[in-house]
Amino acid sequence: MSLPHAILTALLEKPSSGLGLTRRFDKSIGYFWSATHQQIYRELGKLEAEGYIRELPAEQPARGQKKNYEVLPAGRSELARWTAAAQDPRPLRDTMLLRLRAAAVVGTEGLEADLRRHLALHQAQLAEYEEIQERDFPPGRDTPEDRLRHLVLRAGIDLETFWTRWLAQAAEEVGRLDRT
Repeated sequence: MSLPHAILTALLEKPSSGLGLTRRFDKSIGYFWSATHQQIYRELGKLEAEGYIRELPAEQPARGQKKNYEVLPAGRSELARWTAAAQDPRPLRDTMLLRLRAAAVVGTEGLEADLRRHLALHQAQLAEYEEIQERDFPPGRDTPEDRLRHLVLRAGIDLETFWTRWLAQAAEEVGRLDRT
């Protein structure tokens, strides 16, 4: 049920077209909540049918023009309700952890290289998050909205920091096992 809420959040931040939303998902919300273009367009139709959003009137009628959407009061209320509701944390499901567990019974062949590949991917993501932090959250940018957005970014930074440390340790350990 979270994709509709991610879309409502994005539209409250800035009314957009479906294409605009997909681009913004690719650059911001998509870092922690991914969705395909088809999923976004499908959810826009559902949100509109539920009375949570509406298409903004076109400035001038044109065939094939992008539809821009805004959130209606019912959509804001739904997002506020969802934000305030208690939710349990989701259990961690990561295939790399499962693969390491399986390696304990079938061996580690090929695993060190993939651990190092994952490490490089997480290092690149961490660098991207740190660049965003430097660009978008300079000292003095301290509105309540900025502070909450920065908290989300810092969660990403902390998670990527964890994964880079853990993957480096895991690759080193698997490498030692392979050499014995």
